[in-house]
Amino acid sequence: MSPEGAPAFASTRGQAPEVSIDTALVAGLAPDGGLYVPAMLPAPRWDIEALAGAPLADVGEQVLAPFFGGSRLRDALGAICAHAYAPPAPLRALRSDGDHLLELFHGPTAAFKDFAARFLAEALSRLRAPDAPPTTIVVATSGDTGAAVASAFHRRPGFSVAILYPEGRVSPRQAHGLQCWGDNVQAFRVAGTFDDCQRLAKQALADEAFRRELPLGSANSISLGRLLPQVAYYAQSACRFSAANGRPLNFIIPSGNLGNAAAAHVARLIGLPVGAIHLATNANDVLARYFHGEAYAPQPTRATLANAMDVGAPSNFERLRHWHPDDADLRSRFAATAMDDATIRETVRTAPARHGVVPCPHTATGLHVLEQLRAAGDTRPWAVVATAHPAKFEAIVEPLVGHPVEPPPALAETLGWPASGQPLPNDYAALCSALRRMRTD
Repeated sequence: MSPEGAPAFASTRGQAPEVSIDTALVAGLAPDGGLYVPAMLPAPRWDIEALAGAPLADVGEQVLAPFFGGSRLRDALGAICAHAYAPPAPLRALRSDGDHLLELFHGPTAAFKDFAARFLAEALSRLRAPDAPPTTIVVATSGDTGAAVASAFHRRPGFSVAILYPEGRVSPRQAHGLQCWGDNVQAFRVAGTFDDCQRLAKQALADEAFRRELPLGSANSISLGRLLPQVAYYAQSACRFSAANGRPLNFIIPSGNLGNAAAAHVARLIGLPVGAIHLATNANDVLARYFHGEAYAPQPTRATLANAMDVGAPSNFERLRHWHPDDADLRSRFAATAMDDATIRETVRTAPARHGVVPCPHTATGLHVLEQLRAAGDTRPWAVVATAHPAKFEAIVEPLVGHPVEPPPALAETLGWPASGQPLPNDYAALCSALRRMRTD
């Protein structure tokens, strides 16, 4: 339970008791298998001008403070945010008027996941009792989450990290970034898709008997500790744009598991000046089909160039449905566009001349949506969310743009480290055995 007067957090499935944010952060997944959400969203009176002029860490502290009333982390929130939001998240103007790129790839693993992973690692470290048994963070990844979580928890006392990733379905540099950490981090190459990895992780987190034997935590976007910290960079960019231009900024968000888009929607729900949200996906088009009026129908995952978005059953769709009374209302809040690999290639190839940037394949999906909107006469201001650095996908990007893409310094350093991973069958019993071995190694 939450302390009296403190914000409470409920399961999307409604079959578990409400808890405090501290409990939700530590648990990761609700006991009924649902995802934690605020039982009631706060509605502060925001000072847009003040937020517009504040550093990202200060914006994060102000925006997250209403969720942390009564938390043991409340007094440490400023320090947690200073650590999490040390990398910048610049809003960069593109070549055409009204078009922007929100660059979220300046963290240590060159992907947007760094912000929330750093927040969660710092928060869980402060919540952990000194005499508590070690916690194993189980994380499923389609390419970028695992490296961000590994970096954030690497060598943190009291924690180990088990990364589950689909063998053969991530880029070579992504695979290296999952396997290069050693120490308290172990990567497992799962014989399956990302959805299989996600299913295994959820099964472990919902297995109360196994969690009594081996304390587990989550760092996927199913975790509230991943969702909420991502609100900060939408708050900063939207407030800065609104203060300068007097109108909301609209976002095009490359989407796989929907955590990043859900965070933008939270920013909008709590009254920050976020306008329209348009989801860009690869050939895994379950979201595009739904937002065009079809029934929500998870599909088998298809392998694409934008592999971090290769998701056929987006977990955070459950949160979006929870926040809306029916499908019609939910569909009124988003748009979605899917595209094939040929379209992604062409967008990467033409982006330097057309937009003045070299995008990763995921960011390219957003740029293609932007091009479609402009061709259809849309004159609203849009920001495409740049989710990863193109150097993580050099084998795809460099032949298309015709020149090398230099990795940023932190990524270049880890590329020089030795790397190794372990094979894992797509089997829950095999996962449990592997996690037990991690504890004894």
